[in-house]
Amino acid sequence: MIAQNVAEIIRHHVTLEVEGIDRMYLNAYVPGLQTEGGFVHFVRNHMGYPIASTAVVAPLSDGFVRAIEHFAKKQGVDLVTFAKDQRKDDLTWEYLARCTFTEGVLFIGKAQEKARVFRTIHKKNAETGKSYPWISRGSALPNHYYFYLVDEDFGPLFIKFCSYFPYAAKVCLNGHEWVKRQLAKEGIAFEALHNGVLSCENSARLQALCDSLDAEKIDALFRKWLAKLPHPFRPQDRAAGYRYDLSILQAEFSLTQVLDFPRTGRQFFEQIIRENLDLGRPDRVQLIFGRRITRRTPGTFRTRVLTEGVTPSVNVQYKHSKIKQYHKEGRD
Repeated sequence: MIAQNVAEIIRHHVTLEVEGIDRMYLNAYVPGLQTEGGFVHFVRNHMGYPIASTAVVAPLSDGFVRAIEHFAKKQGVDLVTFAKDQRKDDLTWEYLARCTFTEGVLFIGKAQEKARVFRTIHKKNAETGKSYPWISRGSALPNHYYFYLVDEDFGPLFIKFCSYFPYAAKVCLNGHEWVKRQLAKEGIAFEALHNGVLSCENSARLQALCDSLDAEKIDALFRKWLAKLPHPFRPQDRAAGYRYDLSILQAEFSLTQVLDFPRTGRQFFEQIIRENLDLGRPDRVQLIFGRRITRRTPGTFRTRVLTEGVTPSVNVQYKHSKIKQYHKEGRD
């Protein structure tokens, strides 16, 4: 067999190539409540209290927790306290295996996790010696509530709320699940991977769907579930402009290339490793991340070739960015 380089293998042996969003982990936050000054304005100008203190928002937090418990009871949804070091994904798959609906709440999980919250501290007036309250940011271990959901368009996802003011939230979704549901709705035949697509009768439409998953659709998904789930902010708070915005905490994008034969997959990876062992070197980082590297540039530069069983993977890392090349589900 004549050895082929990576470009030749891709040109002659790839039967399906599709690029799109894999997983997204999003921050949900209220812009006006990210600083101590914003908290003071909320308490004094919006709630009408003369002195800003976290004590006045505690009843709001208690009401939010009660609303979650009432929602779980009314909807017949399990409210589960996660055990320490319990894998949340494992429990979620157990619920998904028993799921019979196309849209709804699978279960609600509760866990203590670190969060940045507002605190009331006391300072002393240098002239009078009297103490006065002061709002500061600090860390705490409040309960977080995970709403594990099944969405008709997006499939499995979760939205997590901190139970302490200002109720920071996270949204985790999967772009592959969204695309598979759109293909099914349009009647396009495809073969699914656990996290991707193996084959599709209309590859051009598959790529067009991947390209169409945008911020507007993701934002609409979040707003839709905010309207269905217990909301930490009261209607009068939202009417005053205290509404969530979304930002990206972590984004994963995938390029899936399906090869024609298992032996081609093995050959592909042999050439990948041979041609790219220097990807993690500083002089090559600019080619991948568009960043000029000097002696003063901090960060870790490395390429790792890992082997799990007989399946290799290549991992390239620069600071918080990573590129990973691997066989999906162990397929060649």
